[in-house]
Amino acid sequence: MNTRLVIAPSQLLIARRRALSVTGAVLSAGAVALLGGRDAMAAGNKATPAQLEGDVRILNSALGAELEAIAAYQVGADSGLLSAGVLPVAVQFQGHHKEHADALAATVKKLGGTPVAAKAKYNFPVEKLKNQNDVLRFAAGLEKGAISAYLGAVPLFSDKALSQVAASILGDEAMHWAVLRQVLGESPAVPSAFMS
Repeated sequence: MNTRLVIAPSQLLIARRRALSVTGAVLSAGAVALLGGRDAMAAGNKATPAQLEGDVRILNSALGAELEAIAAYQVGADSGLLSAGVLPVAVQFQGHHKEHADALAATVKKLGGTPVAAKAKYNFPVEKLKNQNDVLRFAAGLEKGAISAYLGAVPLFSDKALSQVAASILGDEAMHWAVLRQVLGESPAVPSAFMS
């Protein structure tokens, strides 16, 4: 017998709130300040100009990926291929990416950098999106790529508060990926003990 766990959007929202309340308790005051767009120097970081430049470059890479995800979820929402039960979750995930992008852009500015802008056009494989599962697989692929990107970025920041923020966003991307896998009928559990 094949039993599938179905998560209603309201259950997802409750689970996300619980996860964020736990995550928020772990973040340092500096990370919370950075997420709020306040002065990075107030967080106690005394980075060199080269270190700040490196952190801004990493943040801008993450910001570019978040802007791409926002655009991708818009393609999915506008496709007409998502069911009434799936569309609100996709829009909610897009909202999470917007929040990530806003926090990253604010942090880049506070560090003295210029946030990257969204591209005028992304080269998404829209011709291959024929049904809901195609859209969900496309979104899941982007979420898995985001997980890998944040995983690679976490140890690279000179400001460890930024590492904590990146790790928090990584966790959110992993939850998105797991939910998308579940909706696709795949196991929502991570298929291996380590992400790459």
